[in-house]
Formats: sequence, structure tokens, C-alpha cells
Amino acid sequence: MFESADPLIAEHDRLEEQLADPATHADPVLMRRAGRRYAALHPIVEALSSYRQLVADHETALELADQDPSFADEADALGASVEQITVRLTRLLAPRDPNDDADAILEIKSGEGGEESALFAGDLLRMYQRYAEQAGWHLEVMDSQVTDLGGFKSVTVAVKGSSIDGVGPYGRLKFEGGVHRVQRVPVTETQGRIHTSAAGVLVSPDVEAEELEINESDLRIDVFRSSGPGGQGVNTTDSAVRITHLPTGVVVSCQNERSQLQNREQAMRLLRARLAAIREAEEAEAASAARRSQVRTVDRSERVRTYNFPENRFADHRIGFKSHNLDVVLAGALGPVLDALAEADLAERLSGTDR
Repeated sequence: MFESADPLIAEHDRLEEQLADPATHADPVLMRRAGRRYAALHPIVEALSSYRQLVADHETALELADQDPSFADEADALGASVEQITVRLTRLLAPRDPNDDADAILEIKSGEGGEESALFAGDLLRMYQRYAEQAGWHLEVMDSQVTDLGGFKSVTVAVKGSSIDGVGPYGRLKFEGGVHRVQRVPVTETQGRIHTSAAGVLVSPDVEAEELEINESDLRIDVFRSSGPGGQGVNTTDSAVRITHLPTGVVVSCQNERSQLQNREQAMRLLRARLAAIREAEEAEAASAARRSQVRTVDRSERVRTYNFPENRFADHRIGFKSHNLDVVLAGALGPVLDALAEADLAERLSGTDR
């Protein structure tokens, strides 16, 4: 059983040798790529080694139990361990998104609801910041447009960190894509009425420049002056950069850095992430379904989540997940809902159905 994993073991061993080679360490891109793949394969190799040892021990215990019943309990215990490791291996070997071990680029945009939506976008950002801190990840703000009350018309962040069982920031956060709806009394409301507004979240894998080649002739690059809340000038030079990818119509912009060169680098990084997501959607129908789940419009009716402040209620509508600890969730406790979403996704992948 699990003989199909043998090529993965061979690849793991080759990568181990490669990572021990000083020449690999001299090439940062190769080092990152090899290290990331090795980290994704290592849990599989370890689990497979444990599985085969446990199967051998179980078979031996069964033979001994036939001769001496006192070994029956040991045989039963080993049998239970074999079942557990079989489940773990099945999960690790299930068809998966090749970008699951990648870092993530997360975009939050305000939608219907005006200033209240922008304030909610800020709440979502803080929620992800706290979750990243708890996970031991680093969150870097790439671009932002702040409103007068301190909310965000849009904010783009990169989330970088180590993977667990081959699942990194992108694999963990990709289920956040979609429209998030909030129900509460806005700070701008004088009559105490509950309002409903929404913010959109888009999650893309953060890819290296070497992993996705972009033809310079396909780009239109515009520069403009950065601005802050209320139109206040942040820069006196044209340092902000807007890049349009002509073949796809994808437009990205960055203005947070002080120099035009730095903003261009950040914008190109965001463009690569967007194009990588599009490429993935074109290559596999399953990925296309996942992409479609990240709703393109920020309409209150097209929601994946509801954050109800009066009832302290948090709900994910895709899997029927509900809890009454919204305050805790906004403090970064996203683990339970992300676990539930990952379990639902795994069940569908194991059953061969599309998301």
C-alpha cells in the first residue's frame, strides 16, 4: 500500500543531497525552491516510514499472538496505530494545490457601506495580523489607501512564514477569499441603527520572479503622486506606480514606498501573484472553481462570511460554521474555521469532486 509514494521518497532524498551542496546555498532562488519542496515532502516521507514500520510490527505481533494470546493486546494497539497513520498518509497524499506551501498575498478592499466598509476592512486586516503573529508568520504591508477615519479603501499585504505538513500561508489563508459581510452600528450612525456593509478579500500565492516570466512589452507602466487621507500629499515626487498587464487587463498599483523603484518592485510582485492565480485557474478546473469562490464583486449578497456584532456571532456560509465568539475571532482565533474549511476541502478532494 502507498507504493505510489515511492517516487516522492526518491525526490526527497535528491533534495536532501541538493540542500547539503554548498552550490545550492550560493543560489538564493534555488535554495528557497528546493527548501520549500523538501519541507512539503518531509512529512510524507516521515509518515510513510512510520507506516511501514508499524505494519511490519503489527504483522509480527499477530504471528506472536497466534502462538501466545498474551500478545493480543499489543497486536490490537499496533493495529490501531496502523489505522491512524493510514489516515494521516491518505490526507498527506491527497491531490493538492501545488501552491499550498507558498507564501501569500492578501488583498482587502472596502465595498458597499462607504466609510463603515473601510473601517471593517481595517478590522479584517488586524484580524489577519493577529492570526499571523500567533502562527509565527511575518506580515508586510505592500500597499494601502487609508480613509479619513482610519479605515482602508484597499490594503495589500504579503504573509510570509514556514509551512506545517506542506501547508504554508497561502494554503492556510486561501479559503479567506470572498466577500465578508459585517452587521453592526457604525461609528458614524447617530440613531443607533444596525447597518450592513461588506469588504472583499482576495488571496493569491506569492511567487518568485523566476517562477513566472512576464514580457516587459506586455506592460503599461504609469507613475503618479502618492496621496493620503483627504487628498493630503504624501510625496512631492511621482513615486507611486500603476502597472497594467495588457494581455489580461490586470491592473495593480503601489504607493507605500518612498521611491518609484521600490513601488515598481512591489507592484510587479503583486502582478505576478495575480497572474499566477489566473494561470492556475486556466490549468485546472478545480483551481478554477476555487478561484470562482473568491467572489470578484463586493456585493453584500455574495458573501462567504458574516460578522454580526450585536449577537457576537461569526458564520461561514460555505460550510455552515457558526460560533458566538466574534470578539475572539477578531482577535486572531481563526484556527477553528480554517480547520473546518480545510477538512471540507480535503473531503471533496478525496471524493474526487470539485470545490
